[in-house]
Amino acid sequence: MTSDTKKNNQTQLTPEIANQIVSVLQGIRFGSVEIVIHDGKVVQIERKEKIRFDAK
Repeated sequence: MTSDTKKNNQTQLTPEIANQIVSVLQGIRFGSVEIVIHDGKVVQIERKEKIRFDAK
């Protein structure tokens, strides 16, 4: 793979997107975060959060 090909395949991560990802991660206790990328650009961040109850 040439350096040009590698450069074209890199995902662009702006400070705004990075801050949004950090915010989502800090605000979740149980669940998952999915980052959707199209053509090397972050286009969507999904957060699935679970609420757990003690079964006592």
